[in-house]
Amino acid sequence: MSSPQSTGEQDVVDVLVADHREVETLFVELETRQGTPEYRRQLADVVIAELVRHAVAEEAYVYPTARKALPDGDQIAEHEITEHSDAERTMKDLESVDPSDPRFDELLAHLTSTIRHHVQDEENDLFPRLRAATAREELVELAGKVTAFKKIAPTRPHPSAPDHPPANKLLAPGTGMIDRIRDALSNRPTSMDELREQQQQR
Repeated sequence: MSSPQSTGEQDVVDVLVADHREVETLFVELETRQGTPEYRRQLADVVIAELVRHAVAEEAYVYPTARKALPDGDQIAEHEITEHSDAERTMKDLESVDPSDPRFDELLAHLTSTIRHHVQDEENDLFPRLRAATAREELVELAGKVTAFKKIAPTRPHPSAPDHPPANKLLAPGTGMIDRIRDALSNRPTSMDELREQQQQR
């Protein structure tokens, strides 16, 4: 299935697992409850941005591939999309709660639990099955598409947090631009690099 020159390249599963590890690192840091409320707010904003980019990329490329490649692909994709919707509603609530409010940690705990369950599902079931059922070349090509798409994807949960996110997210390609403008105006970091940069400027 794989040609010798492609074996060193990352496939889409490698890219998505790396995203999972990055978000887990942020969760662990948030769970320590260390740092100023402002810093914890910024960390939460980075987590939200990372999760939204990741989810939109999965819905655009990974789940459609699962639908084609796996006999129960439709069922798996629908399950994953429902979990994204649940997480998105929590992120929308978390976005507007002050870190000094007790609800901040409650919402964060709920989001962390939801995402960890989702990650375990994907890494133990969907990803290995996707690798087994899909040509290596296609998975490597998907990695490139997902990486490029995440650069332009929205970084904020959709206000209505629909039950079927792709209906809103993927039919509105301008959303990413609007989100980036809002992010710039609110000076909220959307990546760890931006957060570190803000911290160094202080």
